[in-house]
Amino acid sequence: MDSLPNPETKAGRDGLRALLAGPRGAVVGLDFDGTLAPIVADPEQARAHPGAVPALAALAPRVSSVAVITGRPAAVAVRNGGFAGVPGLEHLVVLGHYGAERWDAVTGTVSAPAPHPGVAAVRAGLPDLLERAGAARGTWIEEKGRAVAVHTRRAEDPQAAFEALRVPLANLATRHGLIVEPGRLVLELRPPGMDKGVALLDHVRATGAGCVLYAGDDLGDLPAFAAVEKLRSDGIPGLLVCSGSAEAPELSERADLVVDGPGGVVHLLSALAAAVGTSGG
Repeated sequence: MDSLPNPETKAGRDGLRALLAGPRGAVVGLDFDGTLAPIVADPEQARAHPGAVPALAALAPRVSSVAVITGRPAAVAVRNGGFAGVPGLEHLVVLGHYGAERWDAVTGTVSAPAPHPGVAAVRAGLPDLLERAGAARGTWIEEKGRAVAVHTRRAEDPQAAFEALRVPLANLATRHGLIVEPGRLVLELRPPGMDKGVALLDHVRATGAGCVLYAGDDLGDLPAFAAVEKLRSDGIPGLLVCSGSAEAPELSERADLVVDGPGGVVHLLSALAAAVGTSGG
């Protein structure tokens, strides 16, 4: 049986104890890219770690809910994760576009509001802006339906290319009523009002959960970390997990537990499933 890692903080140890004592009242929230799936140069090629679905299928029936919270469209995360039609994942939801979309394993359908009109305007203006800004060779645009992302990971100097585009993209986003969400060598232009923290808080409150675990790897996961900290202040125990990356030290410094990438997350999920199964909680 996989052994459970020990959180470094008291709050994290309290959160883990609460989850083990009452798994039926727990929400397990998980980012996708970098947490359940390794980061790859082409996001379209990202797939869940081979052990992710088996670990989730073992854990999900024992907790209140497992929620994959991602900036990707929900349907893309479901496809790339291999979540559809898997026995044991009936308690899984995917909150795509930072919670603007919801896919529920029970129905297999996606629900979502109408897209923000600013996304189409930004999409049309991006190629010209990148040319005028002198974007580095290797910079490319990812179409995300309800958002648009600009990646610099393929540039010769990815970080310099990323920094050079921060202000021009922020100005473009503001003109069309959008915001810029920075990530690991990616700048995403998307509608305001939704982030992973809002999505996680709404889901925890809707389920009436008594404890929560959240695992992420990127700057976009900081609002979810803040949401768990807010829940703790309201008396709901929580565990913050960082899927370790030197590219986002802001996350690892706030985490109760740092694990070694998606493989470490899978190990943790498997160990949790075994532990709550043994306890019969």
